[in-house]
Amino acid sequence: MSEVVAIMSMSLDGYVADPDDGVAEVFDWYFTSGDVELHTGGSNPMTFTVSEPSAEHLRGLTSGLGAVLTGRRTFEVAQGWGGNHAWGPAFVLTHHIPAGWPRPDSTVHFVTDGIESAVQQAKAAAGGKSVGVHGADTIQQCLNAGLLDQIQVDIAAVLLGSGVRLFDHLAGTPAVLGNPTVVPGVGVTHLRYPVRTA
Repeated sequence: MSEVVAIMSMSLDGYVADPDDGVAEVFDWYFTSGDVELHTGGSNPMTFTVSEPSAEHLRGLTSGLGAVLTGRRTFEVAQGWGGNHAWGPAFVLTHHIPAGWPRPDSTVHFVTDGIESAVQQAKAAAGGKSVGVHGADTIQQCLNAGLLDQIQVDIAAVLLGSGVRLFDHLAGTPAVLGNPTVVPGVGVTHLRYPVRTA
C-alpha cells in the first residue's frame, strides 16, 4: 500500500525558505556537499553532487516514489518542472488551474477539490509506491488531516532566522512521532520519522 511521505529540506531553526521564498540556503547541500553525482531525470533534469551517505539516502528515497503531491507555490517556484517531475506524476493542490495548463505530454495534474482528493489521486497514480509530499502548506494540510505516514526532513547546516516555517499551522499538537532514522551527511542531516496515528 502507498505511504504518504513528507520530503523537505529545512534550516536547523525550522525554515524551508527565506522571507522572499528563496530556498538556496536549505538546498545548497544538493550541489555542494560531496563528489557523488546523481542525475534526476524529468523534463528539467538536474545533477546533484552530494556525499556518499546523502547519495545513498537519496537513492533509497527516490526509488520508492511513484508520485508527488505539492502545493501551488512549489509548482510556481519550480516552474512546473518543465511539465514532468523527475519523481513521477505530480499532483498540484490549487484553487485555480494556472493559465496554459494542463499541457500535452505533461504528467502534472491539478487538484481543486481538497487534500483528501489530492492524496487519493496521487496514491492511485503511484502504483503501490510512495507519494512524496513537498511544500510546507501541503505537508501541514496532510498532517492536519491525518494523511501523512512519514516525515523525511533534511536539516541543512544553516540558521535562517525568519521565513517560511515547515511546521507552522498544525492542528492537534503535540503530535508524537516514532523513533527517527538518522543519516549524517556533509552539511546536512537526514531524518526520517514515522507518524503515529491517534
